[in-house]
Amino acid sequence: MLDRIRASIPALPPAEQRVAKLVLADPRSFASLPVGELAERSHVSKPTVVRFCRSVGYDGLADFKLKLAGNVNEGVPFVHRSVDEDDKPNDVIVKVIDNAVSALLKYRNDATSHAFERAISALAGAAKAGRRIEFYGVGNSGIVAQDAQHKFFRLGVNTAAVSDGHIQVMSATMLQPGDCAVVISNSGRSRDLLDAAEIARKKGATTILITASGSPLAQTAQGSNQILLAVDHPEDYDRYSPMVSRLLHLMVIDVLTTAVALRLPGELRPMLQEIKRNLRAKRYASPA
Repeated sequence: MLDRIRASIPALPPAEQRVAKLVLADPRSFASLPVGELAERSHVSKPTVVRFCRSVGYDGLADFKLKLAGNVNEGVPFVHRSVDEDDKPNDVIVKVIDNAVSALLKYRNDATSHAFERAISALAGAAKAGRRIEFYGVGNSGIVAQDAQHKFFRLGVNTAAVSDGHIQVMSATMLQPGDCAVVISNSGRSRDLLDAAEIARKKGATTILITASGSPLAQTAQGSNQILLAVDHPEDYDRYSPMVSRLLHLMVIDVLTTAVALRLPGELRPMLQEIKRNLRAKRYASPA
């Protein structure tokens, strides 16, 4: 979070730059002081403090201070340590788990809610209207797409997961305005996924891109119907299976599923309970 603020300073107006420098100088105090004192210390007005928070991607001062407090008070620092060939089993255990926990905590502190709000609204709107929600991914991201389809399917949503490039093109071609295409990619460089996202955009569907910021796929999120849920991490996916990215993407899907379920009509709950009863009966049925 602090790195993001530091990088954004050149693009900010002079008054907001003073607020940014106050944050970087003493983030712990900034998270606890009232807006009046923050404005006084920065030599700006109170509205300028709020505008700064929105300029760097947060909903307002309260959201910014909440994320900042979590960032500066977090007990687990984010330090990515790659697994080496001579690591002992205990080293692998510690590195893999520490990388996962630290990445999740870092994403919690860095995530901006306005992009999630747009994605949740689009998905909930498509679900309520009986529109299609398609999940596209290849390789490890294809597994995440299947998990997403499984979760949304239980909500009674018209959904599918597609991992084959040719079928992705056909599926995207059949999308219409009101439909959603959720494109999941660790690198954001898959030609198949770039093509599918472009076709979905041209057909008027809302595209929700879960990928690394700055990637070719992320750069396609330009219009009002393109939503970027950026997931960044220092993982070297060329060296071994991308573990951290998969966990982060699964976590994003869990957030979306939970939030969409809360916005769907109340009659959904009995249906989910009936699904659980039927699965339980099948699981524990006596063998013939």
